[in-house]
Amino acid sequence: MAQSQNPMSWHAAPRSQVTARLAKGQLPHALLIGGERGVGKRRFADDLAHVLVCEQPLGEDAVPCGRCKQCELIAADTHPDVRHYAPEKSRMIKIDQIRALSAFAVASPQVAQRKIIIVDRADQLNINSANALLKTLEEPTADVVLLLLQETGRPVLPTLRSRCQSLIIATPGVETASEWLAGELDQEGTKITATADDRRQALEMARFAPRLALEYLTGDYLALRREALDVFRRFMKSEVSVSQAARPFKALGAETTLWLMEVWASDLARIQAGAEGRDREAADMLGFLAGVNPPWRAHELLDAVREGRSALVYNANPELEAERLLLQWQGLMPVRRRRPSQAH
Repeated sequence: MAQSQNPMSWHAAPRSQVTARLAKGQLPHALLIGGERGVGKRRFADDLAHVLVCEQPLGEDAVPCGRCKQCELIAADTHPDVRHYAPEKSRMIKIDQIRALSAFAVASPQVAQRKIIIVDRADQLNINSANALLKTLEEPTADVVLLLLQETGRPVLPTLRSRCQSLIIATPGVETASEWLAGELDQEGTKITATADDRRQALEMARFAPRLALEYLTGDYLALRREALDVFRRFMKSEVSVSQAARPFKALGAETTLWLMEVWASDLARIQAGAEGRDREAADMLGFLAGVNPPWRAHELLDAVREGRSALVYNANPELEAERLLLQWQGLMPVRRRRPSQAH
């Protein structure tokens, strides 16, 4: 949680909102920090936690001093009064984690004036965990601040939302996103080779969320996605079975598969409305489907993706969920273009 050498400039406005309230003594006990995947919500929360425990923040912007005991503990990532809770070995935050959070919330701070709790991500609380967290939100102690992170489009229980003040981290513009990504890649030195076209493609696929674009360039997402798209095209023409088509999506992972199919379904709706899709590599396929299907079919696909996310909460088989979605996509092909799919 040390201060970044490549700050996310688009965080400045929401950060100023919080520090202004802090200066007036009006800091809320719970903030629900929302934004698209990859805009740096966790980093925003970490930076804010640093401000909130620093003994001598500097200036109107409340920049951490970097010299006090609190700042030293933050720099070493060993501050006992800052805790993080996130899904562990599952897609959900479990009730045992929230019980630990609740115990921490009522305990006295060890070295700082307040305790900071970061819940990453609040949209992945199961119903029992959410109800347990609700009790802490309903009866907050004066020395605790909760920072709940939510990905755009992922629901949080209304009872939780109503007890938090909302703060949105907007996705930066193209130029800002490109500059930040270039700076991060330069810091990586010779370990990462990314052409200008690679960077542009990663940003477009990430909908210009810079942190997500960086993950694409530093991981194997781009290669896995190309393989998935290639097999997807062949499946749509009934050249491979649904089980064969599901394999590369399994390699991508359940959450990424749902996100990618959501992008394609959203692009299909955009194309049908006369706009351009964001995934250039899938544009020809989606353009063809847009021309032979009514607009409501795209919205059916988006509903199916949402159903897939709900199913995963209850530990549905990710591969079977991918197959279900693939079959729904194939249903958009004209009957004359389809042949019976091969057996599993």
